Amino acid sequence: MPASPRPTTNTARAAAAATAAAAVLRERLGWICCATGVLLCALGWYGVSGERYAARQIPYLASATAPGTALIVGGTLLLAARRRNARPSPEVDQMQRQLALLTHLLTEAAEAERAERAEQAGDNGGPDATDNLPWLLAVPGGRTYHRSDCLLVLGRQDPVRLLNGDAAVRGLRPCPLCEPPEGA
Repeated sequence: MPASPRPTTNTARAAAAATAAAAVLRERLGWICCATGVLLCALGWYGVSGERYAARQIPYLASATAPGTALIVGGTLLLAARRRNARPSPEVDQMQRQLALLTHLLTEAAEAERAERAEQAGDNGGPDATDNLPWLLAVPGGRTYHRSDCLLVLGRQDPVRLLNGDAAVRGLRPCPLCEPPEGA
């Protein structure tokens, strides 16, 4: 007689319920630890504030403030574990999808503009027609150099074209966004 699928389903449900109960218990225990730690720290501070001599303050620090701090740290770790294991909210999922779409649209637009400029340069017989490599540009007063298709210099009127070795002579670093060739 074949085994029925019910025990597996019941076992999975029981495991999911146990996991959910553990998460709730962990969260409540975290808040209880934090509250108890704050209370102990307050009691320790109150005891220390009533003593004039440091030798009489040490017992309050050892018996209240140090354990209170440990409870606050432990409670915070329990609460942080809850956040780490939590599923992202629907709002976070939506924001991540929108960010991915925006990134795709921006890169698509930059590629279209780059293709249009290459086509125009090819029609005019400009420098891009003979060079397959983009120009290297620097902005006056800047500390980095860029490829001519870099988003940071597109549309600017002041970039200066760099010749071989100019970037190194000027002490410029490569742009982290467009990643131009090193040692240019």
